[in-house]
Amino acid sequence: MEEKLIKTCLHDKHVALGALMSPFGGFDMPIQYKGITEEHNAVRHEVGVFDVSHMGEVRVKGPDAYKYVSHIFVNDVTGAPDGQIFYGMMCYENGGTVDDLLVYKVNDEEYFLVINASNIEKDVDWIMKNAEGFDVEIKNESDYYGEVAVQGPKAEDTLVNVLGLEVREIPFYNFKVFHIDGEDVIVSRTGYTGEDGFEIYGSHEYIRKVWDKLMEAGVQPCGLGCRDTLRFEVGLPLYGDELSADITPIEASLSMFVKLDKPEFIGKEALAKQKAEGVKRRIIGIELEGTAVPRHGYPVEVNGEVIGEVTTGYKSISTGKSVAMAMVNKPYDKLGTEVEIRIRKKTFPGKVVKKRFYDKNYKK
Repeated sequence: MEEKLIKTCLHDKHVALGALMSPFGGFDMPIQYKGITEEHNAVRHEVGVFDVSHMGEVRVKGPDAYKYVSHIFVNDVTGAPDGQIFYGMMCYENGGTVDDLLVYKVNDEEYFLVINASNIEKDVDWIMKNAEGFDVEIKNESDYYGEVAVQGPKAEDTLVNVLGLEVREIPFYNFKVFHIDGEDVIVSRTGYTGEDGFEIYGSHEYIRKVWDKLMEAGVQPCGLGCRDTLRFEVGLPLYGDELSADITPIEASLSMFVKLDKPEFIGKEALAKQKAEGVKRRIIGIELEGTAVPRHGYPVEVNGEVIGEVTTGYKSISTGKSVAMAMVNKPYDKLGTEVEIRIRKKTFPGKVVKKRFYDKNYKK
């Protein structure tokens, strides 16, 4: 029996706009409207809006909220001001990744966790299971919230002028709660594109109104197709590709988010060992010569020996180069190492480069 796909609160609006719809993480989501390149460029140069209502939201409240979040999260939220956001991972005891997520600090006794759509059920089970012994209340609010991401150099002006949200003073990786028509709306200066931008969380009714206002103002709707090309160009990981239960944050070259100097957290011992002893493989960037396009799962070779595989690959829209992120064995992870990617029966030469193929343009 085929799985019944979940529809977001904006589903009918995507269909009405003629979006190409496709399953993603158990949801029926828009992949593109006008086309991936046009939508990608709208975000890089002007502004675009994404329906990201498929993301999961979990609220942690109670006297032990800080202690508990510190226990399950690899990053360090100690001493953070209210309104700050942290990126990081939840890990298993062996260091493998449960999920990567954002942690919003409301105050010391309340945190708001934003998790990946495909992992909601698994994450919520894991979060609940590990809360034993902590004085916290955990609430899965994924069904309540709709969410849109307004991204691009003109995102700030769009929120102020079109939506009437005064966001100019919100710093990068911070959020503010607005009281609108009797409800609390969360607006954060975050995104997944490498550009300045905001994510807005509210009731389904509020998010539908926001979408309509943005469409009336001529903001380009964007699908998950260009969300992937945008995040990939600036070296941001996708759970299932660059992170998974089998890939630790250290192997994913994300050790800057793993704070080993904080007290005990789940997976700390395994991650500390990996950091001290070094890993046998890690995620790197590869730039190919020519125009052949590498894709997920293609083998990476050196002298005919398979030394890894592509996790994400594209012809970069912003740079025109054929590039990939790949998991490769050491010592082939060093910058400048010459490698080949096998595309069907042929191999194409390339070299190891930094996995950020395009510079981020966040608001400082």
